[in-house]
Amino acid sequence: MKNLFLITLSAMFLSLNMWAQEAEPLNLRNVLVVGQQDDLSDRYILEVGLLQLFSEYKIKTKASLNVVKQRGTDELLLNDSIHQKLKSEGIDTYLLVSIRGYNKRFKPSDNANPIEEEINAGHLYPLYRESASTVTFSFTFYRDMKPVHYELIKTGTVGSKEAVMKKLLKKVEKRLEKEWL
Repeated sequence: MKNLFLITLSAMFLSLNMWAQEAEPLNLRNVLVVGQQDDLSDRYILEVGLLQLFSEYKIKTKASLNVVKQRGTDELLLNDSIHQKLKSEGIDTYLLVSIRGYNKRFKPSDNANPIEEEINAGHLYPLYRESASTVTFSFTFYRDMKPVHYELIKTGTVGSKEAVMKKLLKKVEKRLEKEWL
């Protein structure tokens, strides 16, 4: 019985320690933005929108579409030579953005997936779906190929791709000002 109590107590301290680490600001200075959409136009809209917003906050950014050339796959981002090239350009943070789903309350997972698993995962959701009233995005930040921050951002009622992006960028801007810089 004492062992069970000690194990539970130590697990609580470990989880509190993990929460404390996540509460630290990200101190974003440079980011490779990876929009994980299968539709190339949705990916372009998402990456360019985030690049413009980050640039307003003096964060050096690069779109994955500029790294992964036409007909290439995101798996190229895991290549050591690409990773070293990005590092030499000053990019040390990868931001993977994907759509988690629509119209439901999603809880963030306790642990972010390894970057290899996340990049290889399928992402079939489009940026806008007519029957959806909300869109939930997952934002996962990686440094040195290890997850450092994960959170969900949910947009309110949406009526078009433009409305989704406008609401998403407004929420991301608030996160930038309060938590990510």
